Amino acid sequence: MQLRDIQKLAWDNKVTKGFNTTDVNLEFALAHAELSEAFEASRKQPDNLGDELADALLFLVSIAEMRGVDLDAAVEAKIAKNAARIYRRNAAGTLVKTDETIAAENS
Repeated sequence: MQLRDIQKLAWDNKVTKGFNTTDVNLEFALAHAELSEAFEASRKQPDNLGDELADALLFLVSIAEMRGVDLDAAVEAKIAKNAARIYRRNAAGTLVKTDETIAAENS
């Protein structure tokens, strides 16, 4: 199933069930709560992690639908952009984008 299909099905379910379809801020708050639940499931109830991640995804695709974002296309573009980035470890050992990456993104 494509992300585009998931986005439509999640939206159709919200409309059919009468869930929020207008308050974007509420959806972000609820998505945040679902991510927190996924974090807790990862730590304490690993068998529930898939359900909690799915809940978070459904809120994210619903936000995309509310704002007219084709999340399928946005994710594909972001994956391509990330694949082209060049990273180096700084003195602290953290990976950071190099100047070559920033220059390539701006051209």
